[in-house]
Amino acid sequence: MQVTISLAINLIFFSFFTFTHNVAPAQHKHYHPLNTLTPFELNQVKTLVKKVYQNPKFQYVGLDEPLKTEVISWLMRNQTKELISPRRAFVVARVGSQTYEILIDLSNKSIISGRAYRGNGYPMLNNDEQDLACKLPYKHAPFVNSIAKRGLNLSEVVCDTSTVGWYGEKNTKRVIQVIWYYSTGGTVNYYMRPIEGVMTTVDLDAMKVVAHRDRLMIPMAKADGIDYRESKQRPLYDNHIKGMTMLQNYGPSFTIDGYNVRYNH
Repeated sequence: MQVTISLAINLIFFSFFTFTHNVAPAQHKHYHPLNTLTPFELNQVKTLVKKVYQNPKFQYVGLDEPLKTEVISWLMRNQTKELISPRRAFVVARVGSQTYEILIDLSNKSIISGRAYRGNGYPMLNNDEQDLACKLPYKHAPFVNSIAKRGLNLSEVVCDTSTVGWYGEKNTKRVIQVIWYYSTGGTVNYYMRPIEGVMTTVDLDAMKVVAHRDRLMIPMAKADGIDYRESKQRPLYDNHIKGMTMLQNYGPSFTIDGYNVRYNH
């Protein structure tokens, strides 16, 4: 079974945009102008952007924060539920091979502005494009040959992705490196078993393999003794490590009020 590893850098809202059903607006007991976007507002964003842009890939969606002076003014008015300004969302979306920065007025359900980004660099990766990039090499003959000549089972090969960096070039393509690991042997710690010497490059806009390198063959670590799970540790290890318990007999030293966390200093 082909397995891909999704980078932890990606946010929860990416998976939200894979849904097409409507989400009922959430009722918040504690209003604050800096509250994060609700599921209902995220659904608004998805609907508005898809009406204007064809097949957008959401790279970032977040609250377009009001001015600090407006927030202070709201706090001085005894934190009423009155909106200090129209609630807005900021979106970075990839449409084709172009990045767009989109500002949305959630109160009026309209797009305020949308401009193509012409500067250096690219937006963050999302889970969908990383998963697709990881699947492509399994049908790429040079990669399949690299795995075969090492005597490895292709179905036990897993991948991770990494950006290639930017070194001042004026024009670069949006590509990522696919890094390979071997998961067989009963261990879940495949990071200790990299398939060194093999590197695959994928163009995310064209969604195709653009380079594959097989520089050298390096012996791989055995699966035995590298698992970090407690159930897989040897008795000798357990004898040296004593258990630890943390207690808060008088309760926590912080309070949570809506999206606000206050610490007792």
